[in-house]
Amino acid sequence: MCTAISFQSAEHYFGRNLDFEFAYRENVTITPRNYPFHFKMVKSLYNHFSIIGMAMVDHGYPLYFDGTNEYGLSMAGLYFPGNAVYYPPDNNLDNIAPFEFIPWILAQCKTAEEALKKIQNVNLVDIAYNDAFPLSPLHWIVDDHLQSITVEPTDSGLQIYDNPYGVLTNNPPFDYHIQNISNYINLTREEPVNRFAPDLQIRSYSRGMGGIGLPGDLSSSSRFIRAAFTKWNSVCVDTDEAGITQFFHILKSVSQQEGCVRVGDGYEKTLYTSCCNTDKGIYYYTTYENSQITGINMHHTDLNSDRLSVYPLIKKQQIRFDN
Repeated sequence: MCTAISFQSAEHYFGRNLDFEFAYRENVTITPRNYPFHFKMVKSLYNHFSIIGMAMVDHGYPLYFDGTNEYGLSMAGLYFPGNAVYYPPDNNLDNIAPFEFIPWILAQCKTAEEALKKIQNVNLVDIAYNDAFPLSPLHWIVDDHLQSITVEPTDSGLQIYDNPYGVLTNNPPFDYHIQNISNYINLTREEPVNRFAPDLQIRSYSRGMGGIGLPGDLSSSSRFIRAAFTKWNSVCVDTDEAGITQFFHILKSVSQQEGCVRVGDGYEKTLYTSCCNTDKGIYYYTTYENSQITGINMHHTDLNSDRLSVYPLIKKQQIRFDN
């Protein structure tokens, strides 16, 4: 499964863990302004905003898992099995295939507010990329430095939620997570206060006891609570370097280690963790095999080109020796 977050420190950051039992040939991919985006049912875009993010490129087409455009608008698709419903075409709406949703929004919108206006007229149609790549059941988080929204295609229609937490995981639907977070309203980073029986001498015996009850399992509902608690209680100095470091620490709190979740004959793990400085257009990542942070700057490429720039992930562990 997956976890995505938005985080404001010295600058604004957006990224995610992609958790799955096998990789998808994903690479960091920059789509420049003049790359021709062809869509299944709406008109092509021959000039648009540039995008950097993680994608699987098939026959020259970037299938984005997450991305950020040159204006800092970001978007990620997360697994939503059993709840995602895609629809037949509707001539009154913009018919967008789910695999096109991220580039269609990021190529045209500068802000979450602009994206919201477009999404309200979107119909996510039941059209696969091709026979080799059937549709994935997804929901999405769309984010800029001012606002996050969650978009879920369900059997009740396209649901759009304001997301003040800046966090998204997987099932159940987002309205459950909104309700469920109330169960953890007493969690605190402070020293706990004796409310059990104030007349009794009950004292804490360890640091961190204000967080007792914070779920530690790997379910999506628990990861939502843990990511939100960690994010909203995070403190770091006001520098870009500290913000990047803290961002990776937040997502490490909900990362999945191989062997803890069996899926068929394999095990789910955090294939990669990403962190995009949306103000600078720099995409950072680590992989399960390589914990060293690697950065790619979209502005160090020709953003007026018509060809993708693709950077294969560095998966071999990078270890620095001092002697």
